[in-house]
Amino acid sequence: MKVWIDQDLCTGDGLCEEIAPSVFTLLDDGLAYVKDGDKVLSNPGGAEAIAPVPDGQEEATIESAEECPGECIFLEP
Repeated sequence: MKVWIDQDLCTGDGLCEEIAPSVFTLLDDGLAYVKDGDKVLSNPGGAEAIAPVPDGQEEATIESAEECPGECIFLEP
């Protein structure tokens, strides 16, 4: 599974980071970004910043997408 965030839809609530901190992070701009290991995929963000979901984080990533108020988290098989 892979994941990316549309920062144009992100509301900056940080629920994704609370639920799956190894997958998501909020930066100084107040928006969420995906992480690929220790690297934050923020330049560019959006669909070009797609990252594999770490083993064991699939359920938390799906929950993050479902709970996101901005509906900005996109999952791909």
